[in-house]
Amino acid sequence: MAKDRLDIQTTPGSRDGHRILQMAGELTLQSLFSFQQAVRSDKAPVLILDLSGVTFVDSAGVGALVGACISAQKDSRKLALVGVGERAAASLSILGLTKFFPTFATVQAAEQSLS
Repeated sequence: MAKDRLDIQTTPGSRDGHRILQMAGELTLQSLFSFQQAVRSDKAPVLILDLSGVTFVDSAGVGALVGACISAQKDSRKLALVGVGERAAASLSILGLTKFFPTFATVQAAEQSLS
């Protein structure tokens, strides 16, 4: 996978109305447009962002995550993060953003909690 590339696969969740975006790569300024397009085009009532394959998130990536959260809230949809790496979790914590994102260790835990 090329540096600054973010691969995104959309899969249905195990429950009605749940969709999972599985990501691999880096969520950075160079890759955030594909992320934003994937999030904006998906109107599932519950959207789970699986970040377990994301190796790096820069400030633009954090901003894109915040934007996704705000968009979901405006549309009365639920959004959760799964598999947040240590570095990304630290960035969210330092910025005081952890309270905005329901975060889970696994997709199954997220689906169970958001049903």
